[in-house]
Amino acid sequence: MSPAPGPPVPRPAAWPVELPHTTAAVPIARALVRSALTEIEGAERAAADSDTAELLTAELVANAVEHTPGDGPIELVVELFPATGGCQIEVHDRRPAGPGELIGPGPVAPVDPWQEHGRGLLLIRALSSDCGHRPTAHGKAVWFTLPALPAVPTQRRRGAGRDS
Repeated sequence: MSPAPGPPVPRPAAWPVELPHTTAAVPIARALVRSALTEIEGAERAAADSDTAELLTAELVANAVEHTPGDGPIELVVELFPATGGCQIEVHDRRPAGPGELIGPGPVAPVDPWQEHGRGLLLIRALSSDCGHRPTAHGKAVWFTLPALPAVPTQRRRGAGRDS
């Protein structure tokens, strides 16, 4: 006899999408992330900050396009956490080497303020709640997570805090 079923355990909702190996992938990825995060906004939980998610996704996709040889697709995976809110976003590419300074700063020279490159991984480390990379069967996945935003009351009482 099987045990009585309990309440269903919410599973993360995930959207894997193949993107072209061109700079056109960056705005597509941003739009997909914004759409995915809109899916979990609700009264009981708040989505992760979509502006931050879009910025960090753009950095990962741009890095994959720039640093991955060939023209094979880049995969974007947006995973939403329905129980707690928040999300994890991964970008898969075909280059097995991990990103240089994603986990912690290495012994490098300070960032030159006049350079256009060199700040993406710093942004990911600074703005995400966690980040990393892992090998995959065809290269690597670079990921970050963002927590849910704090719930905002839908309506404030009128006159609260005013002197009578």
